[in-house]
Amino acid sequence: MKDPYKVLGVDKNTSQADLKKKYRKLAMKLHPDQNPGDEKVAEQFKEVSAAYALLSDEKMKARYDRGEINPDGSEKGFHRYRQNAGGNPYGGGFGGGRGGGNPFGAGFDAEDLFSSIFGGMGGGAGARTAGGRARAQSPRKRGKDKTYTINIDFLDAVLGSKKQITLENGKTLNIKTPVNVKEGQQIRLKGQGLPGTGGGSSGDALIEVNIKKHPYFTRNGNDILIDLPITLEEAVMGAKVTVPALTGKIALKVPKHSSSGKIMRLKEKGAMDPKTKKRGDLLVKLQIMLLGDNLAGLENTVKKWSSKDKEAEINKIRGHLD
Repeated sequence: MKDPYKVLGVDKNTSQADLKKKYRKLAMKLHPDQNPGDEKVAEQFKEVSAAYALLSDEKMKARYDRGEINPDGSEKGFHRYRQNAGGNPYGGGFGGGRGGGNPFGAGFDAEDLFSSIFGGMGGGAGARTAGGRARAQSPRKRGKDKTYTINIDFLDAVLGSKKQITLENGKTLNIKTPVNVKEGQQIRLKGQGLPGTGGGSSGDALIEVNIKKHPYFTRNGNDILIDLPITLEEAVMGAKVTVPALTGKIALKVPKHSSSGKIMRLKEKGAMDPKTKKRGDLLVKLQIMLLGDNLAGLENTVKKWSSKDKEAEINKIRGHLD
């Protein structure tokens, strides 16, 4: 066996408290449950446990420091005899039988030592196996969160909806999206993520919202915006028009002499704020469209009532852009 000080990476002056911390760190890293099937790491775990068993016993440590015993705890000269005789001073090896000749006391076992130090950790580190021997379990660790993406329509995002999603484990859930959910917002489903280890709790499922564009609605905070095409006649003479809203159609009175780009505000016809429960407004932007087969006739009409002082008129409406 190697020098226990080198195995643990400590020196003779290391305190028992620091020695224990060092062992805890190494044992957790090298434990077979953390490295299934890796025989090399399993042997390292046994060496570390044996080294700690010797150095944590102050009487054994003192005898080793005085050169009275070997690194494996056997008496000087006895180690060579046991090897030549085919014996094992650990009584059948780490984690094996509990035969005699074990300098650390009858039945020394690396797993028993690990369990005595980490007992109560990892969801039952000291639990007994069917054979009665204490076996350390993996440390309790929460599972990772898992992110999913759902695509929802604009109106469903504003008004709230129900959406079905299938998780990685095949489980299907019905998700209720909140009212006025935003692009990229995440909905957290507790305990629906990846499973934990060592008895740890499962992570969460994070449902990230992707909102599809609407053909004519856009959103600015809690306000809903829409461009409303109107005819030149409606703009000049005024008119009553029908405007799409979130929950249906509503009537809007376009005043006479309305300009293209004019914004009309319909109070509390927008999206509801999930915190204050107050609604935003519906903002209707007028867009004058010149349509029809008689645009030539429109030109003649415009010429008749066109202002003679065109420069002054243009300067009045666009002079601020100079």
